[in-house]
Amino acid sequence: MPSQHKNIVLLIADDLGMYIGSYGCSSISTPNLDRLASTGTRFDMAFASTSSCSGSRSTIYTGLHTHENGQYGLNWSKSHFQTFQHVDSAPKLFNQAGYRTGIIGKVHVGAEEVYPWQVREENGTRDVAWVADRCEAFFERAIADDTPFFLTVGYIDPHRDIATRGGFGNHEEQYGSRVPLLDVKSEDVEVPRWLTDLPETRQELVEYYKAVNRIDTGVGLVYEALERQGLLDSTLFVFTSDNGPPFVNSKTTLYDAGIHLPLIVRQPGADAGTVNPNMIPFVDILPTLLDWANIPLDIRISDRDPRLPPSPPRGGRSFLPILQRTDLLPESKWQHHVFGSHTFHEMQNYWPNRVLRTRRYKYHRNVAWRLDFPFAGDLYASTSFEGIRNMKPPVMIGRRKLQDYIFRPPEELYDLEADPDEIHNLAGEKEHQVLLLECRERVSEWQTQTKDLWLYRDGQSLTVLGRYAKDGLQVPERLDFDVERPGTRGVEMTRHLGVDGYSAGIER
Repeated sequence: MPSQHKNIVLLIADDLGMYIGSYGCSSISTPNLDRLASTGTRFDMAFASTSSCSGSRSTIYTGLHTHENGQYGLNWSKSHFQTFQHVDSAPKLFNQAGYRTGIIGKVHVGAEEVYPWQVREENGTRDVAWVADRCEAFFERAIADDTPFFLTVGYIDPHRDIATRGGFGNHEEQYGSRVPLLDVKSEDVEVPRWLTDLPETRQELVEYYKAVNRIDTGVGLVYEALERQGLLDSTLFVFTSDNGPPFVNSKTTLYDAGIHLPLIVRQPGADAGTVNPNMIPFVDILPTLLDWANIPLDIRISDRDPRLPPSPPRGGRSFLPILQRTDLLPESKWQHHVFGSHTFHEMQNYWPNRVLRTRRYKYHRNVAWRLDFPFAGDLYASTSFEGIRNMKPPVMIGRRKLQDYIFRPPEELYDLEADPDEIHNLAGEKEHQVLLLECRERVSEWQTQTKDLWLYRDGQSLTVLGRYAKDGLQVPERLDFDVERPGTRGVEMTRHLGVDGYSAGIER
């Protein structure tokens, strides 16, 4: 008997960008994802809210940016970033609503009490057949208990395997006949514009293609398990990735290569093969899942520890009402911009930046621009970067000079229609100063609303200094501290200080 419940399966790839056939990569083999897109909705303008694995997953699970939920970087080894105890997460909310919740595969967020999945089968395997079998067992138990379910599948692929400098977990016969290894040649791969076409790059992409194909197989196996269990007509099926591909100039950056990602949603009964052009930030995913399950979007945990402050309000909204739209909605009905927030990857990768991306323009506020832009360990060690750094000068990462990748200015502004690779910075050009200031102010207002500790003026956090506003403290409006002219007399002062008191949140 078909399920009468409104179920959810959320699948998250690890480090998958737009290397999917239905997203225009003709050289890759992704038949199952292509089939999913043909039976559901493919969003062409979906954006991760950060570009680091743990942080991005936390934004999906909480509907909050990392500077709101506390998952500033990786929940891994000595980095050990954790989501704040008081934050309402997807498993908490769905548990309260009577759902059977579970996660299989990669978890990569913490702490466990903040993410209390009822079924937690954390595993680092790339055997997607095993993952699908565990999913089917989860489905069978939910059917037996006559309970609606929300299952998250965290794939390891196509992340680097860490143990090698250019490997992606591809080993002949490792996973059995249900997970064949794709045959790829270096001349077959597509090198994106943001990456340098070198033999080392192509060889890593050969291995990357195999890992991408393996996750595609896994998606197909989970879909077939749902079909066998008679659950396709009652299950919202969502596929996405946490951040862009694991190469320099993509992962850990807020350039589009790091955050412009696939999002495919199959809603039972909806039109098939929809291509939706509207902009979707990942903080909208949780509200959408709640909406599908008929759970109020403003739901809060009822049995909260009274010693903890309330969970921050979720700023996203459900895209379920526009899921089947193929037209570009007017600004009055849908946002045509997204914000992004990145602070850490690994602990040593401190480089906070905030972005505003509209359909045409991209603004970057690089808070710690005086620091070198840091490499994630696996990207620095990669054979592709080894090839890039040893190329004949000028050393280029795609169309970007290596020195421009490492040394970045306090602000960047790009016209994406003319410059989709974000190379020609307009921030210093006189004719774009009005636009620059408008973007800076929009980001500042968003940071104020979300109580971002990295809302900086004069090199200081206005969010923290807000406690002194009542005593008359004023802070220069300039972004960075000026050691040559440190005085405050005759200098424009910021209007953001004290707008939203930081101290009140600390004292609760």
